[in-house]
Amino acid sequence: MLLYKILFHFNAFIGLRLMKMVYKLWGIKLEFGTKVTYRKGFSLIIGNKGEVKIGDKVFFNNYCSLNALESITIGKGTIFGENVKVYDHNHCYKDRTRLIKEQGYTSAPIHIGEHCWIGSNTIILKGVTIGNNVVVGANCVIYKDVPSDCIVINKQNLVIKNQTL
Repeated sequence: MLLYKILFHFNAFIGLRLMKMVYKLWGIKLEFGTKVTYRKGFSLIIGNKGEVKIGDKVFFNNYCSLNALESITIGKGTIFGENVKVYDHNHCYKDRTRLIKEQGYTSAPIHIGEHCWIGSNTIILKGVTIGNNVVVGANCVIYKDVPSDCIVINKQNLVIKNQTL
């Protein structure tokens, strides 16, 4: 557990090659393309049977995290804004006689296409496929498939009122 904390909670200070070697020793599938870069606070958590594949020239900005119990695949040339979270699993919660944390998880693979831009503070949930050349605006929660060549925005009503004294 201590090794886990050192390597994965502080992994912004270690290289991707070391991360790959450790995961390989544990029998976990991790593939990185060439020229994958990440900034401060990047987190990669892979369960025992999980798998992560990242294409060439993928960029992760500050505080991005990938959490895989099953599978996360990211196509080449995709960029992630700050604080993007990707989860291929969710808690089970329907048994009211047990604590949620004791009920396990459901999972489904996530596929993110090539040449996408995932905006800051976006959350991508289990079972989602995002096509190629997709732009996801900041603060979106992606819970269903997005076809190629689309733009996704989080449309909220912005209320601006004059102050009356």
